[in-house]
Amino acid sequence: MNLTANDIFSVKSTDAFNALALSIFKLQAQNCNVYREYIFHLGIDADEVSEIAQIPFLPISFFKSHSILSSTDPVEITFSSSGTTGMVQSSHHVTNVKLYEQSYLQAFAEFYGNITEYCFLALLPSYQQRAGSSLIYMVNDLIEKSRHPQSGYFLYNHDELLKTLLDLKSKKQKTVLIGVTYALLDFIEQFEIDFPELIVMETGGMKGKRKEMVREELHEQLTKGLGVKAIHSEYGMTELLSQAYSLGEGIFNCPSWMQVLIRDTNDPLSLIANGRTGGINVIDLANLNSCSFIATQDLGRINPDQSFEVLGRFDDADIRGCNLLVQ
Repeated sequence: MNLTANDIFSVKSTDAFNALALSIFKLQAQNCNVYREYIFHLGIDADEVSEIAQIPFLPISFFKSHSILSSTDPVEITFSSSGTTGMVQSSHHVTNVKLYEQSYLQAFAEFYGNITEYCFLALLPSYQQRAGSSLIYMVNDLIEKSRHPQSGYFLYNHDELLKTLLDLKSKKQKTVLIGVTYALLDFIEQFEIDFPELIVMETGGMKGKRKEMVREELHEQLTKGLGVKAIHSEYGMTELLSQAYSLGEGIFNCPSWMQVLIRDTNDPLSLIANGRTGGINVIDLANLNSCSFIATQDLGRINPDQSFEVLGRFDDADIRGCNLLVQ
């Protein structure tokens, strides 16, 4: 079966998602060497898997030690995770970067509308100062495709960021400020602004610069300092080509080609009911050429409306750069 981007990003119904997920599972169970071996050692027969709940999820730590590929096409780009000195980084080898581009562009359109209506401001010093960040790749493209003359990065020049924000507010320009958590806090310690229409999207992570904070405390400080009603967030990571978004209160929703399931912390091959806390499993159909079924080291729960919350991390999990704030 030769699946295309259109197959992935045209998924709208639960039945269509489940059918495509099973098709991708069969392909990856056959063509991804690491995933095939993992399934074999679990004693699972991939041919007998007939529903989503039976699919085994590959522990995310495998991206630190193995090349996770289900395609023989040349690798176009390798994304790497952030981490403290001495920590082994995850590597996601991407053979078709157009899948990533279509994923974040279509997801932005689903959640926020036409990209050309926005000005994008980025306060991402830790990400800018290293190579291999999938977040920087995305933000670069969003800045370029916005075509707004004031879109761009602000490394540590907070004075210029304030000036730009005030100018955009006066013009009633739709604006997204995407920032790493500690950099946003640094900014509001210097300046306060009242910009209710501003979309503030924090990507999580103190990067060792500040003491970790619970989400409620962090968002309270940011809403007050930036004069907004809510703080938006993205839930994404190096090992995924899709992101979920929160429009406030730490409640995340997935685009139609991504789904979060919750596994039992005592029995990682079993899923648990909505409302209970467990490990977050992600199905990302855009991971067509690596592995679409990832068992993260994050804890969360699914709400009755299928939105989800991130509640922390497993105790032995590495510190990571994605959006994780212990509740």
